[in-house]
Amino acid sequence: MKPPSFAFVAADTDDAQQALVSLKARYESVSPEEAEVVVALGGDGFMLETLHGSIERGVPIYGMNCGTVGFLMNQFSDADLPGRLARAESVILNPLRMEVRCVDGKTVQALAINEVSLLRESRQAGTLRISVDGVVRIEEMVCDGILVATPAGSTAYNLSAHGSIIPIGAPLLALTPISAFRPRHWRGALLPNSAQVEIEVLDPSKRPVSATADYTEVRDVVRVLVHEDRSVSLNLLFDPEHNLEKRIIQEQFLP
Repeated sequence: MKPPSFAFVAADTDDAQQALVSLKARYESVSPEEAEVVVALGGDGFMLETLHGSIERGVPIYGMNCGTVGFLMNQFSDADLPGRLARAESVILNPLRMEVRCVDGKTVQALAINEVSLLRESRQAGTLRISVDGVVRIEEMVCDGILVATPAGSTAYNLSAHGSIIPIGAPLLALTPISAFRPRHWRGALLPNSAQVEIEVLDPSKRPVSATADYTEVRDVVRVLVHEDRSVSLNLLFDPEHNLEKRIIQEQFLP
């Protein structure tokens, strides 16, 4: 079987650029627009950028870590790349869709592969009302913010905010508060991935709040809707020994 054509894209760092030179010297590649597989060289941030850039084409992305964390990446090696691509296992991700209304009436939509997060913009905590599927679950939460995370994003910002890690195949979303003052003992919730989360900012003039979908930030929001968009699918490729599901399970037992 003929191996798939592939293209290289690399982060603007010394390690990623050196890896790009090494791989291009060893393998014939095509442009990203022609490729059947895109090989991304960098860290998790660059992988997110690459995934967002591939949404229109839906081309599989195979990452190799030339950054720091690299949770969504495979180990870097310039040996036997066609063989690694042939053996790679596919993980399909459905991103979150964020729909925002701002103080000035502007509306914005954006997709998030990891999470949608709301954060206070000023020295004062935000005051938020949280509804799930049209039912108010928290009438007023005083906090630094709140986030909705996918299984793939549950080991990122969600984990640092003490949210639950979700196995990659689980049909769940994590709803996690960020430094909640009231209700003080609420630690978040796991929701079905069919849920629609609505977050209202109760005092946007005195306590302004921003909303961010991965790296798309919107300032001075008054209402944010978040739901999983199953019409959009993203395809990540992993070496069998670096299976994403196994890595997420392992993450729950790290000291």
